[in-house]
Amino acid sequence: MTRLSSDSAPEPFTRDVHENVITDLARISSQNYASELDLHVDLSRTLKRLNDGHCVYVNDCFDSTFLTFIPTPLVLLTESSGQQNVHIAPEAFQVATAAFGDEISFWQDSLTGKLKGHLASLSGAKVLKINGQDPFVAVNSNAAITGSFEGLGTRQNSFFASYQRTSTAWNYVFGNFAQQSLPLIDQVILKIQRVNSSAIDTVVIAARCFHEEFYRWPVLSREQLRGRQWNEWGRPLCEYLRGAAAVQALSPDRPLAKFQQQPRVNPADARAHPIDVLLDDRPLPDAVLPPTLQPPGIALPGSSSVAQFFLLPDNVTGVFALGSFSDASLDRFMQNMLTGLQNMKAAGVTQLIVDVTNNGGGFICAAHWLHRIIVGPKPSSVPQAGLDTKARAGPLAQLIVKAIVAGADPDSLLMYNPDQWRFASNTPFPDEFDWLAHPVRSVINGVPDAFSLRFVATTFRLCCKRRRLGQECQPFGISPPQEALFDPKKVAIVSNGRCASSCSLFSITMAKEEGAKTVVIGGKQGVQQEYCGTVGGQSTDFSTIDTEIKASDLLSSEGSLTAYPFQDVLMITSQSTKLKNNTLAPPDFVTNSVQGITWRLAFGVENTQQPEEWQDHPADVNLPLTPEM
Repeated sequence: MTRLSSDSAPEPFTRDVHENVITDLARISSQNYASELDLHVDLSRTLKRLNDGHCVYVNDCFDSTFLTFIPTPLVLLTESSGQQNVHIAPEAFQVATAAFGDEISFWQDSLTGKLKGHLASLSGAKVLKINGQDPFVAVNSNAAITGSFEGLGTRQNSFFASYQRTSTAWNYVFGNFAQQSLPLIDQVILKIQRVNSSAIDTVVIAARCFHEEFYRWPVLSREQLRGRQWNEWGRPLCEYLRGAAAVQALSPDRPLAKFQQQPRVNPADARAHPIDVLLDDRPLPDAVLPPTLQPPGIALPGSSSVAQFFLLPDNVTGVFALGSFSDASLDRFMQNMLTGLQNMKAAGVTQLIVDVTNNGGGFICAAHWLHRIIVGPKPSSVPQAGLDTKARAGPLAQLIVKAIVAGADPDSLLMYNPDQWRFASNTPFPDEFDWLAHPVRSVINGVPDAFSLRFVATTFRLCCKRRRLGQECQPFGISPPQEALFDPKKVAIVSNGRCASSCSLFSITMAKEEGAKTVVIGGKQGVQQEYCGTVGGQSTDFSTIDTEIKASDLLSSEGSLTAYPFQDVLMITSQSTKLKNNTLAPPDFVTNSVQGITWRLAFGVENTQQPEEWQDHPADVNLPLTPEM
């Protein structure tokens, strides 16, 4: 596709997404910074302005090493009159006390005047001003730098508190107001009206920093971190962390996994099965959703980890709460989903609610499996239940494939190996198929680009579909049922809009192909609520692809990978395309960082010639979040 501006996205996101990364990288390269932190913040926010949660830049020296909290998470509530106001969450003190323990006394004592020691009285208060401005000035300022989603409404929603089903519990998500990945603020000033009070109070709430490695709260200011000094230990921050780099490189809990949607995937499964997942520099805190906000009743048999099943009192409506498409084992995850849904059907459930709130993706095949078992075997689910895709086919990628075809990867371990891929017809690529040859040429924002798909005007559609990439999931490792479990028109997919990657692939195919209803809870009136975003087709990261190019070269030239701590050691073999010294090869990436990459794009359902990434996904229903809810 060709875009009209040098830095704009296509409709409907032209107004919301406008970032020219090439220009900004040139700007960053040409200027000096007072500290490493200032450089990191500029680089991080530059990539986040793409609003693609696959492509963010995260650095283990800074992101999430210190987490900054404010004990008053906010919510946007709609009154029965329809009026909307920002409030301190009614459950704020309960959640903060559970999460921060004795540290809550710091905030209690830091309040002044009649409010000293009465932090609990702030819960539920209406917020009139944040730092002297209308609350939505702060909301929209955060939406401009938070990244991850194209839609403005979804980025606004990330400012507020929400929840997520994790592998072990129902977790409270503080929202971007109350939790930040860096100590970029020291305090916030709120003008509030407390519950059952006509008085207007102005409160100053200090921000507190938590250090994740030592599980403690140091006295830390922004200036101390910018100087890369820990107040208590007096050692440069990044220098200290790099000392453990070699150990971290050999751990399955490497930074890529740290920043991916939780729970963490077994490395062997992550390598064997394609993944489409957000990278997040704000991991979930250890804060359990208050019991009064958790689903009532006992989870049904089949419930496990992020997949939980419940029966509503009408005995015909089931709720499938799915916090992630990631899990430790793909096969076990798929079996749990099937067992839970079959149990609900056996119990008489005919209406299904799938709650994907804050689901940032995971296994692509898990998303396609869920689609397939709900709707049964039909043209939209067999031979593939997902979307056709295309891959970037730049000059270096073409050289990688040519090297593999010439014998560089005899064991078929590399991502670019044709043995890994299929046509959209579910037919495997032929052996030694140079699948990036003859790419389609495009111009995007004035920059030439190329993709794996080639259309030939005189060919029939079937031929064209054969030139697209299909999914690599079917046949599944588990046999799916031969009939639909539910009528897809009686399925509702519910979230706060924060459903991405594999979650988007599932939601889009169910909504656009099967007629499932979509519901977004909360959000600002007058702002379109998208039921999902950040689609992709498969995501990866710089180190994974870079290692495929250079692996054996690095071993032979360096003797070890200690200088490259975040290369995936599971992939270090004698095989490599040996393009390290090629002029097109990127430089070595030697920081404690992860750069995400959208490796494949999925074609749209309604506009089949363009990526689904940039097509509209308005929710069928926008359900206001009320005080009672």
